[in-house]
Amino acid sequence: MGWSLVVPLKPLVRAKSRLSAATGEEFRPRLALAFALDTVTAALACADVQDVVVVTDDWRAGGPLTALGARVVPDTPARGLNAALAHGAEEVRARRPGAAVAALNADLPALRTAELARALHSASLFPRAFLADAADIGTTLLTATSGAELAPAFGGPSRARHLASGAREITAPDVPSVRRDVDTGEDLRAALALGVGPHTALAAPALPPQVRASGV
Repeated sequence: MGWSLVVPLKPLVRAKSRLSAATGEEFRPRLALAFALDTVTAALACADVQDVVVVTDDWRAGGPLTALGARVVPDTPARGLNAALAHGAEEVRARRPGAAVAALNADLPALRTAELARALHSASLFPRAFLADAADIGTTLLTATSGAELAPAFGGPSRARHLASGAREITAPDVPSVRRDVDTGEDLRAALALGVGPHTALAAPALPPQVRASGV
């Protein structure tokens, strides 16, 4: 199945605000972009992924993401995360009606292509499916096969909302890198311990020593 992934990215000046305490305010936007670049790089390398659409209004992010091979579309709804994801899914299906669509977080710097493939394979067995984050509270991946609406309900305790919406929770595959989103310094240390992609790794030496406690 050829999936189209929709990746939402806030303007970098506002992205990953909870990381400021751990990384410093000036470094945070650079790190948020590195996360997105590593996420998209790993996703595009997946044989089951046909294309990646990034929904963002940040021109600084748009160029590097386009250079990777992603299609960047503006967040024309400008009504928050779920509206942006729904807009991205509509953009995909306007070009490829009936496409299998998945929403993927932009803050998965440790994402492994093989693990993403396993998660997408499990998701393909159900009209709608999702993968909870490492804390079992939020969501990092939401999928909709042909004929099903994505109906995203991200933000806060989205695992419960996606369950209540009828989406099937993916629990079988061992895919820690697909679940490891990064919102806090502790999350970042956990991602570094898993092993991050090249863009985040390049930024890692500039991180405070307490964040680099994993030894990366």
